[in-house]
Amino acid sequence: MVLVEMIIKGISYSQGQTGAYALILSEVNGDRNLPIIIGAFEAQSIAIGLEKEINPPRPITHDLMYNCFVRYGIIVKQIIIHKLVDGVFYSSLICVRDKIEEIIDARTSDAVALSIRFNSPIFTYENILKKAGFTNEKSNQGDGNKDSQWIKNFIKEQTSSELGKDFSKIALKDLKALLKKFVKEEDYESAAKVRDELSNREKG
Repeated sequence: MVLVEMIIKGISYSQGQTGAYALILSEVNGDRNLPIIIGAFEAQSIAIGLEKEINPPRPITHDLMYNCFVRYGIIVKQIIIHKLVDGVFYSSLICVRDKIEEIIDARTSDAVALSIRFNSPIFTYENILKKAGFTNEKSNQGDGNKDSQWIKNFIKEQTSSELGKDFSKIALKDLKALLKKFVKEEDYESAAKVRDELSNREKG
């Protein structure tokens, strides 16, 4: 399978989708983009990594991971986004220590956050880019705002799928906002799942 190198184009946030961010990767030698839904913490970590002038007073999780890797002589050579199943991307860290290469499974958001800190390249397979990517012409449709309609639609599709699987990872305040949104949109099935999660937390 053919590997395609990608670079980080930016991060988009949708006011209409609570806690949803889209990380946009762009093809190095082409005009295709790949949108990946990530969480708020991961979006913040990636943004901090990209802004070299920002130095948190204490190391955040991905900085800690980077420091540990470096301390023990582990280098992230590259990351590969190797699989896409039901809207979820799967990635691997290709690591090297003492000239021995190891492959470590990782969430795509974590892999990208680490790739920034190691300045290591990001790759995906051609078939994944064909399946989930879009061209610049498509991204330029609409009003031209960062939060354009294609981003909103993509986020809505992906977060509906992801959140339906596990609401336990959502912060309490975001969960309550999500409940209101689902009720307003008359998505009562999703609202019921959120309400169950809120009830479980109250019992705990």
